[in-house]
Amino acid sequence: MQSRVPFRFLTSTLSAAVGRNGYYITSAWILVEAGYGSSSVATLLAIVSVVELLASPLVGVAADQFDRRRLNIAADLGRFAIMLATACALLHENVFLTICLSAVVFAFCDRVALTCSQAVIPAVARRGDLVASNSLICFVMQLGCLAAALLFGSLLNEHSPALAFIVLAMFFLASAATLFSMRPDSSSYGICGARRLALDIDPGLLRLFAVYALLYGGAVLISVMGSAFVFEEQRGAAVDFGHVEAAWSAGSLIGAIALNRLARAISAHMLHLTLLGFTALALMALILMSAPWTLVVFAALGFLYNLGRVSVEVTLQSRASHKVLGRAKGTMHSLAVALGLGIFSVAAALGDTVSPSTIFFGFGVMLVISVPAIGIGLARQKIGS
Repeated sequence: MQSRVPFRFLTSTLSAAVGRNGYYITSAWILVEAGYGSSSVATLLAIVSVVELLASPLVGVAADQFDRRRLNIAADLGRFAIMLATACALLHENVFLTICLSAVVFAFCDRVALTCSQAVIPAVARRGDLVASNSLICFVMQLGCLAAALLFGSLLNEHSPALAFIVLAMFFLASAATLFSMRPDSSSYGICGARRLALDIDPGLLRLFAVYALLYGGAVLISVMGSAFVFEEQRGAAVDFGHVEAAWSAGSLIGAIALNRLARAISAHMLHLTLLGFTALALMALILMSAPWTLVVFAALGFLYNLGRVSVEVTLQSRASHKVLGRAKGTMHSLAVALGLGIFSVAAALGDTVSPSTIFFGFGVMLVISVPAIGIGLARQKIGS
């Protein structure tokens, strides 16, 4: 697999993953520790979701029309600048206002970077196995998330938040520098004015989008409620929150590896339904768990989410043309973010009146209901064909 994916692309992915995950860990913990509660984290991520919802279709079109490598570099430089600006503002301005304003710019740049980097994977893989290539890239990405959880949990426990944002800026600068050093002709990084093709969304693609949205919803729910779950229900500190994020990332690493074997043993559709079912059970189990067993559950959730997400990405890349992949990814992410906005709205409305574990349980019930609905739709398609 190493010969199929350029080393510099993996290095950029690793550095950006540390910065991206570190940003959300740092922001969430700063807000909770400052006394704003889990509702502030929900509000923050709702702002991010609104920006992503508006930006995703436009970014998808841009990724299909311009050089994806150059767009990615510009996005990394934008994230670098906003990290430095946030570090300076935290020393003088209100914490909640500063984080929310930084999230607006960060979310737009982040969506550009993620859409471009994921849309270029088939070109980077060239004639290689898409499952192996996506698994390797996702493994590196989750390795960066694990490093971020370990690094920024300790950093926030011992140093000021401003220093954490300065460190984050360096990771995004390193990602931009690595992408810049890549040879423009080493793969077809962008379409660069290719004729625009129509994006055909059939029922099968819609079900794939639904699976992605539900997996994404579970992940963002943990992002919203994870810090409050540790701080309020588990009575933990920043280091404990870092351990939860590390457990999630460790499970995600295993998920990236497991896809290679599972993709050959079970169909993608059955795999997606199975993963959604187990995700529901894991979320519902959190209401009964106490530390350190919760770490096992979060590791399982990370495993299930990453395995499902990579499988969805591979399925999308195999079904959609490389020339419309940016728009397909943008549309899929827009639907997922719309569900995320609903989750954020509920979390923000409930505030601290309902425990995080109860909200986890409620979303698990929703997944239990959704799995048969998706399965019935799949069965009808098979009968019709």
